[in-house]
Amino acid sequence: MESIRFIGNIEAKVDAKGRAFLPSAFRKVLQQTGSERLVVRQDVFQRCLVLYPEQVWNQRLDELTATLDQWNKQHQQLRRQYYRDAEEAVLDAGGRFMLTRHHMTQAGIQQDIRFIGMGDTIEVWAREASDEPFMQPDDFAAAMEQAMIKGRVKTEE
Repeated sequence: MESIRFIGNIEAKVDAKGRAFLPSAFRKVLQQTGSERLVVRQDVFQRCLVLYPEQVWNQRLDELTATLDQWNKQHQQLRRQYYRDAEEAVLDAGGRFMLTRHHMTQAGIQQDIRFIGMGDTIEVWAREASDEPFMQPDDFAAAMEQAMIKGRVKTEE
């Protein structure tokens, strides 16, 4: 199976029933990698939704299960909450999927949305809030420089 690599920043709309068209560039990636099913849940850190291809979702759950102890109360609560907000996002023949009212409320989505390709996942933002997680260009450059220097030091050790 090919690696999944979503890239892009695409604006769209949600209709009155909560349906949105998954951009064709992202559908093409899903088709090329043999992914047919998606899972949607709110992001852990940001007020957006994340679309996971099924195999990526399963990898994340495997990581979570391996990390969290089922006999630890707090770990069980973390696992429960992570699972609670996840739902399957089924694409219809036209490439549309349904966002529940709950998910739309969590992400502050009214009608206008922005899809952002994030490598193996896709973020879905309320268009008005989609600039919130980004840095100013100079701050971004400085942070990338520091992160890459630290990354090189770790690999050289």
